[in-house]
Amino acid sequence: MPATVLIGCQWGDEGKGKIVDLLGERTDWVARFSGGPNAGHTVKVDGETFILHLIPSGILRPSVRCVIGNGVVVDLDHLVEEIRTLESRGIRVAGRLHLSGAAHLLLPYHRWIEEAQRQDVRVGTTKRGIGPVYQDKMGRCGIRVEDLLDPDRLRRRLREELERVEGTLRGAGARLPRPRAEIARRWSRRYAEIGRHLAGSIGDTTDRLHRALARGERVLCEGSQGTFLDIDHGTYPFVTAAATTAGGAATGLGLSPRQIGRVVGVAKAYTTRVGNGPFPTQFGGRFGDRFRRHAGEFGATTGRPRRCGWLDLPMLRQAVRLNGIDELVLTKLDVLGGLPEIRVAVAYRIGRRRLTLPPTDPGLWERCRPEYVRLPGWRGDLAGARRPADLPPAVRRYVARIETWTGVPVRLVSVGSGREEIVRMPRSRGSISS
Repeated sequence: MPATVLIGCQWGDEGKGKIVDLLGERTDWVARFSGGPNAGHTVKVDGETFILHLIPSGILRPSVRCVIGNGVVVDLDHLVEEIRTLESRGIRVAGRLHLSGAAHLLLPYHRWIEEAQRQDVRVGTTKRGIGPVYQDKMGRCGIRVEDLLDPDRLRRRLREELERVEGTLRGAGARLPRPRAEIARRWSRRYAEIGRHLAGSIGDTTDRLHRALARGERVLCEGSQGTFLDIDHGTYPFVTAAATTAGGAATGLGLSPRQIGRVVGVAKAYTTRVGNGPFPTQFGGRFGDRFRRHAGEFGATTGRPRRCGWLDLPMLRQAVRLNGIDELVLTKLDVLGGLPEIRVAVAYRIGRRRLTLPPTDPGLWERCRPEYVRLPGWRGDLAGARRPADLPPAVRRYVARIETWTGVPVRLVSVGSGREEIVRMPRSRGSISS
């Protein structure tokens, strides 16, 4: 059975964690393929809120096995704390979490470098060290999870890298917080101990997933962030350092593209982004502040306020093309309730030019002015809706217009934050909601 990839269609924060949890009911494996602790998935189950950063949200389903793939960068402190928190709340992790030995370690010095080089200021990062660890990976000097299993090699690699890092910091006008030998000694002991604790989880996750697919088991590949934070296809340079599009599932897990059968895109019913960069449909002034508070648009990882705006169809169309999306999931539709009018950007204007897809040049993104279609709003709380007939006519028309504009069916609509607050739209054979 081919794998399914779940991907964000915007700038992240689309509510993928809830959808992974929902689809986990009919999934055997959930595999994370990119990003690190800069991404947070929030899932509400029976009144309890779970915020996950590294472990796939499929872990909340007792029968699901989870993979942290080679494309992920792993902060050991975050991972250990996440495991401890989940197990303290009755979620069994041992024996269900599989960690790729080829994943790279995000170490404290990556955050030191990010701060010293002011990467967080220049592009609005989460200050978690993501850029520097991917730089090390591409520069072939990173330390990988498998190094934890060999204390001698770990000790040697830490000494080598700390010497290099000290030079990098010195060049940026900064220094190590403690003597290099002391840091190497402390970290060698600490991380070797974590390696012994995680040893049963570390291995060749690519082989495990290939064997699972060969047995006919269902694999759901979970992306982090969203399409337009992709290092190649996003609003560069205001992007993350990883591949966030569907193609990243193959490289970040070691799957063949032929093993991917469906791609599911998740989009909010409006648009948000965190950090710097162009945002043509962004709300301004007091309305933007009121909307953010009403929608609860603050980052799960950092608490940073998200910028909010109307749904951007040029972005959504491009996400469909880049990812080969078969079906859409629309989240936070309930947030738009009560607005007398809803706008949707169907194109951009740059002077006399009309664009129906985003430009690749970030300078042109900044100059884009949205061309809107106005649609009637609706009143009433959608939280109790469970069938399409429960949705007001204006809501159903809004969803239908999105399907027409993108050429892709909307199969699930989220009408609240809870696991059960979902509407399954009319479906075709083989859809994710069947």
